[in-house]
Amino acid sequence: MAGAFFTQQISAPGLSRTMTQEELIRKAVDEFIAEYIDTVPHLEALLILWNSRPREWRACEIAKALYISEDTARALLQDLSRCGLVSQVSVPTETYRCQLLSDEKDALLRSVDAIYRREVVRISNMIHAKAPSSIREFARAFRFVKEKEGDKDKS
Repeated sequence: MAGAFFTQQISAPGLSRTMTQEELIRKAVDEFIAEYIDTVPHLEALLILWNSRPREWRACEIAKALYISEDTARALLQDLSRCGLVSQVSVPTETYRCQLLSDEKDALLRSVDAIYRREVVRISNMIHAKAPSSIREFARAFRFVKEKEGDKDKS
């Protein structure tokens, strides 16, 4: 697009340019996926719920839509709920829906959906290349301990 908006200056050794709005959006989508999405079924379950708002979904319905077991679907939905991306609406029947609390998160999910549709192979490869979530959690815990030790040294 000829009239792209320029919004952020990039500075690095040997590199200085401005990122376009589309580059910023793509970067935000990639960061979101890196931070919150563990598997392709996690992403697809989230997008099903987001695209069908305000409908509520049961684990068995997500299982059928994604061709996965009901137990796997339930675990995916619980993971997404722990991240704050979906809400468990009813406990006895375990229904879930996507309930984003801000226009910014809604815009981000709109971008995730659009980019995933256009770049399914790139996004899938990015997800598959991530370390398993258990390893990432262990690394986060180690970083937290290291940061706390660094804070003690400053005192």
